[in-house]
Amino acid sequence: MRDVGRRITLRLSAATLYAGLAAGQGRAAALGQLEEAPPRPLPELGFTDAAGNPKRLADFAGRGLLVNLWATWCGPCVAEMPALDRAQAALAAEGVLVLALSSDRAGRPAVEKFYAERGIKALGVWLDPRGAAGRALGVRGLPTSVLVNRAGQEVARLEGAAEWDKPGMLERLRALLA
Repeated sequence: MRDVGRRITLRLSAATLYAGLAAGQGRAAALGQLEEAPPRPLPELGFTDAAGNPKRLADFAGRGLLVNLWATWCGPCVAEMPALDRAQAALAAEGVLVLALSSDRAGRPAVEKFYAERGIKALGVWLDPRGAAGRALGVRGLPTSVLVNRAGQEVARLEGAAEWDKPGMLERLRALLA
């Protein structure tokens, strides 16, 4: 009986969100909130670059990271990618890197096609087709973003899409990733 109750609750929650969006409450109703936390160590994460070379978070030591777990088939992920691209362009000179880790099983071709179709220019192609990084981070759904300070510690997390390129968000990112 307990599972049935959970399914009903989840359906009602999704229906409520959809109804709110349809009623004109706007995109803000669907955006996640950045949740700051005391700095904590991260598990070792493995992924690859576009050329298939293995990478780890330690390879980016000394840089602020916005690790975004996403996929081309995820609607909210697709919606936030242009804002992530603009945020990367705005923060690159400050040593901040957006690591947009795609969980698409089709890998590099799917991501490159997606970037080309949407004019994504500043983001690199980072691949995690088996979702290992998401599992290691305890991600509950896509998109999820984890902010990693220059000491390699998680300092904030956001579940859902965000407007990463808005001035207020860019200020928070700068402060958290300094």
